[in-house]
Amino acid sequence: MKPTYGLTDEQVEGMILDSYDHAEEDFAKRLLIEARNEADNILAAVARAPQNPAWMQLTVEERAAVAAARDKLIEARNGQDVRAISEALTDLDKTTRHFAEMMMDAAVTSAIRGKTMNAASEDLAEDVSAPHAFAPAEFK
Repeated sequence: MKPTYGLTDEQVEGMILDSYDHAEEDFAKRLLIEARNEADNILAAVARAPQNPAWMQLTVEERAAVAAARDKLIEARNGQDVRAISEALTDLDKTTRHFAEMMMDAAVTSAIRGKTMNAASEDLAEDVSAPHAFAPAEFK
């Protein structure tokens, strides 16, 4: 590396040594920022959840569990512990898994409602592929 903008060799060497000295701290800060960003994205999705019709299909207990896991994530997100944020994200993911499955079921049901398998396959985009062709069901 050659000095530019009037820096001496000693100044450049000092900058390089400083970067090594602070690399671990910088990496920890980056991990915290990334974890907080992920938490923010998940919290935004959870805030929209009650607008989905599948939300009302959850039991009162399931909705309460989601709220508790959300609150735990909010608390962890506001702290400095990356591991706590990660654990809270995992807990919220587990708590909302049934809700996500119900949303997916509703979306698939809506997409193929009243269609045969052949008609549904014709509606697929050209870039969607499957390892095998759609075949009519055989009943005995």
